[in-house]
Amino acid sequence: MATNTTAFAVRTATIQRKTNETNITCTLALDVHPTFAPQVINVKTGIGFYDHMLHALAKHGGMSLEMKCDGDLWIDDHHSAEDCALALGEAFKQALGPVKGIKRYGTGHAPLDEALSRAVIDISSRPYCVAELGLKREKIGDLSCEMIPHIFHSFAMAAGVTLHVDCLRGDNDHHRSESAFKALALAIKEAVSKTGLDDVPSTKGVL
Repeated sequence: MATNTTAFAVRTATIQRKTNETNITCTLALDVHPTFAPQVINVKTGIGFYDHMLHALAKHGGMSLEMKCDGDLWIDDHHSAEDCALALGEAFKQALGPVKGIKRYGTGHAPLDEALSRAVIDISSRPYCVAELGLKREKIGDLSCEMIPHIFHSFAMAAGVTLHVDCLRGDNDHHRSESAFKALALAIKEAVSKTGLDDVPSTKGVL
């Protein structure tokens, strides 16, 4: 849903997600402005490396993101990582509202030293995800490497988008992962950008 801050319309949403495993509050704004809507990023998932990745996603995607998660980390990181991604996807879908007047498609390439990743997104209402990162470590910090592709998948399912994320090269798993999140940030930024038209970006006339 869009709110109006002075003359600047901000597409924003707040999601509360509470289960027996996690308690999450997520506020996402797809638009920022240096005067009317300054960028705010405050992420506390309980998983340090995940915080770092979501901070990068918001920063380079030109979004504001506030997320707080209390999860059952004494079990492992699975529920917190998955549920935060689902909450983020739900907030994205709600903030965007009807898929009208946006580019719909977005592509991002992001390098980080020796690593290079590509992300392609279609805001299609057809949730699908392929994420191939080629990670080798068991964990990066306290985030399991097996959860990183699952984070992209969970986000795509909840957001209703088609998403492909590939790490094209790289030796360091931290770099490979971070470049993937930054590539997604750039793809999202392009896809949600406004065209100045009021049409549905589809030959079907509906998404």
